Amino acid sequence: MVKLVYFAWVRERIGKDGEELDLPPSVATVADLLDHLKARGDNYAAALEAPDIIRVAIDQQHCQQGDRIGAAREIALFPPMTGG
Repeated sequence: MVKLVYFAWVRERIGKDGEELDLPPSVATVADLLDHLKARGDNYAAALEAPDIIRVAIDQQHCQQGDRIGAAREIALFPPMTGG
């Protein structure tokens, strides 16, 4: 079981702050996770329609799409951040 946490417009489009999921063995990388989530419904597909801009942190460490999820306890998804 992994805890997923959603931030900013990712959270707004999915419609929840987060959830806990049992991921299938086929979900091994960050890219696999994003594909898996997009298949969960229209709201997920809308939030993740441009997966290359989604930022991901595994156990509070920023990661890349090809990184393995491993035994992650928490995965955070958020849009690009800008400073000002």
